[in-house]
Amino acid sequence: MNLVVQDLSVETIDDEKILNGVSYRIASGEILALVGESGSGKTTAGLAALGHFRTGLVNNSGTVTIDTGTMDTDILALNESARRALRGKTVSYIPQDPALSLNPGIRIGKQIREVLENHGFEADNRVKEVLKEVGLPSDPAYQRRYPHQLSGGQQQRVGIAMAFACRPRVVVLDEPTTGLDVMTQSLVLRTIRQLTKDHGAAALYITHDLAVVAEIADRVSVMYRGSVVESGDTDKVLRTPEHPYTRELVAAVPSLSGESDKKPAGHDALLAVKGVSVSYGDTQVLRGIDLAVRAGECVMLLGESGSGKTTLSHCISGLAHYSGSIALAGTELAPSTKARAAEQLRDLQYVFQSPFSSLNPRKTIAQSVEVPLLRLTDMTRAQRQARVAEMLDRVRLSATAAHRLPDQLSGGQRQRAAIARALVTTPRVLVCDEVTSALDVSVQATILDLLGELRHELGMAMLFVTHNIALARQVADRVAVLHGGEIVEIGDVDQILDDPQHDYTKALLATHLASRSCLEVPVR
Repeated sequence: MNLVVQDLSVETIDDEKILNGVSYRIASGEILALVGESGSGKTTAGLAALGHFRTGLVNNSGTVTIDTGTMDTDILALNESARRALRGKTVSYIPQDPALSLNPGIRIGKQIREVLENHGFEADNRVKEVLKEVGLPSDPAYQRRYPHQLSGGQQQRVGIAMAFACRPRVVVLDEPTTGLDVMTQSLVLRTIRQLTKDHGAAALYITHDLAVVAEIADRVSVMYRGSVVESGDTDKVLRTPEHPYTRELVAAVPSLSGESDKKPAGHDALLAVKGVSVSYGDTQVLRGIDLAVRAGECVMLLGESGSGKTTLSHCISGLAHYSGSIALAGTELAPSTKARAAEQLRDLQYVFQSPFSSLNPRKTIAQSVEVPLLRLTDMTRAQRQARVAEMLDRVRLSATAAHRLPDQLSGGQRQRAAIARALVTTPRVLVCDEVTSALDVSVQATILDLLGELRHELGMAMLFVTHNIALARQVADRVAVLHGGEIVEIGDVDQILDDPQHDYTKALLATHLASRSCLEVPVR
């Protein structure tokens, strides 16, 4: 076995149990998926393989044994210096947010080269090789790019290339495909699987996406409230789950075949985008986008990584320069948030894709959620506190979590906090950029139900940016498909899913259906 974790127990400094006797093992060339809802402890259990525990956590017992190639080593018995020597070479980590693994001020080729050189590997040819392995160009011009010149999916593939560059014995992957469209995700999963097999690594794949589990994992362990409640071969656990919680997870997986009964509440466009174009140097990212969202309506903006969907979201929210016009309730908005009125800022809120970089690390969750009320309303302190408590409760965050810092929460919990912050001003338009990608399916369903309720109660318009086609019938009234900076197809959700006209839309649906087919089975 390349990795053996035995009887691992972790608590907070306040004696709250996080992990309770967790054990798992992974052989050479094998992929174990660790699944569970946000806050179940799966990331804590995964980080333990690197001998790392987040601030505020204490390791009480257990061993983490790694086969280094020459001997078995309990990484928890080593001092911090010895642990650092193993990281990157013997055991590597791929975070959920690619921004955490890439230095924004260093070109990507140099970053990969530094990883190799730091561990004594020949770099010139290997840099090209690892870029090709993850499906990216390897030419000098591409290597000279900075991270901000890549899409989120491209950044994540660079992070994966860096993690596998030194041929580690153990790789811990923490939700590495949550921000990727289905086509890019499929490529990355095939790459991870191939690299794991070819180089005999033991891979721990932390995820909440059961379709990803079905596609990539040999075995799966299900975590619930800090304990492993079910383990076994992937096919057996997903098709005939035994534990009630596992059954709940499998049953909550959204399906394209679900019925769509959503009707827009309004008729006139609350949000109107006309002729919006964006260029970065010689690269045109958006090409004359026209899009309208009515009050109470949800439009899903669907597209692969690099299609321009996040750029369009940033334009609407006043976070990117553009040509063209964007209007809210018939009034044209200034291109920059700085020039927009407080009422406009309150009425149009944005939820970022990354919960890791969107929250102030020095503010508690409650303080972060309160910020829009402080800046954009005249509420009293008591009114603000009551409103914050209400919103945190609606997104299923406990009173305890409200007083923690972001780095003391899981990625899913952070994303729920970010959603609460956006909703706290009861906006008229909500722009959601991959807001459920960090959530397990059960919490995802709760968040989507909440967004749906607010949409109907408040007549709120929503632009839902995603690569997850399976959410379409559950969330959207209409779907706009973005490809190469252009909307290539737009229509009612049933029309797009049942009778797509554009070749790109057909390819997206075909790829998605192929990746999800193994989950379309009855649950015992």
